[in-house]
Amino acid sequence: MATAGKVIKCKAAVAWEPNKPLEIEEIEVAPPQADEVRIKIVATGVCHSDLYLLLESNQKDGFPVVLGHEAAGIVESVGPGVTEIQPGDKVIPLLMPQCRECRFCKSPKTNQCDRYFRSSYLNYMKPPATRLTCKGKNLQQFLGVGSFSEYIVMNQIAVAKINPAAPLDKVCLLGCGVCTGYGAAVNTAKVEPGSTCAVFGLGAVGLAAVMGCKAAGAKKIIAVDINPDKFEKAKVFGATDFVNPKDHNKPISQVLSEMTDGGVDFSLECVGNVEVMRSALESCVQGWGVSVIIGITHLHDISAQPMQLIAGRTWKGSAFGGFKGRDAVPQMVKAYLDKKLKLDEFITHNMTLDQVNDAIELMKHGKCIRTVLNVSPQ
Repeated sequence: MATAGKVIKCKAAVAWEPNKPLEIEEIEVAPPQADEVRIKIVATGVCHSDLYLLLESNQKDGFPVVLGHEAAGIVESVGPGVTEIQPGDKVIPLLMPQCRECRFCKSPKTNQCDRYFRSSYLNYMKPPATRLTCKGKNLQQFLGVGSFSEYIVMNQIAVAKINPAAPLDKVCLLGCGVCTGYGAAVNTAKVEPGSTCAVFGLGAVGLAAVMGCKAAGAKKIIAVDINPDKFEKAKVFGATDFVNPKDHNKPISQVLSEMTDGGVDFSLECVGNVEVMRSALESCVQGWGVSVIIGITHLHDISAQPMQLIAGRTWKGSAFGGFKGRDAVPQMVKAYLDKKLKLDEFITHNMTLDQVNDAIELMKHGKCIRTVLNVSPQ
């Protein structure tokens, strides 16, 4: 392309400091260096993790930053050493890299990568590694992505090449939320046919977890949320029962235990609240119940009575649904194109990058499942 090898000036939504609206700025995106790929972002979802850094985390050293990490785009140019990806390819940037060479990538036990462990969870492309600048300052790329920008630069180990037939404004959701929830059910919890499940929190991740439980053959899927307006949407993804904790004057774990003869086989926490995490664990049946933590927080510690685990329950965590991104995301795209995976049903709003603060407000007040920002025309 004509821009290859040159600095690109483009539009991005920049978070200069926490708890402030994002500013639409003209930024500079440097050409990709060795093993890097420059991507034109076509569409990006607005995920609660973006809000977590901006509004909840109390982290002040992660700014200025370009938020966004659930995206899809088209490769504009590549740096030296990039062999699997070419300009014009459709791709999904990955918040978790897969180098395919470290001991973690070679192990079937995890989807983590040594490159990921050697860096901050919040941003593995820290300055000066970032290729984004504005007003003379380096901009961090949230989770190494930073997709609230018309162009970004990623290391090739964090880019998944996908089917050219894929609609980017739909499959962008596979960059985080849908893979995270779906994979937590099928990969991490390993939900079994005929089992009973409970999903706590019915945002995009929770609904994807419901979908994963159904795909795995669960016979009873209990959707738990304090917003009853989400129950009809959960039914679309396979939920069979619905519980609003506010409707009961006893612990939700007791309610679920009474509904399921002692507790569910699998529970998935998709909120990021440590009290809900404990409730999800206690909702599991003793002997073999498995509870998976998906929601993110670093503000509080989790706690449980040792007997909860000694009695046979298992407490697990899941990042990006246990998927090895470069290998699995193209397969998830294929599943969507084959109509074996729902994506369209998650999208409640479509907006432009200029409307990013409106999209954040919608999510902050629980008025959307997923808003997709149309960043650049294809």
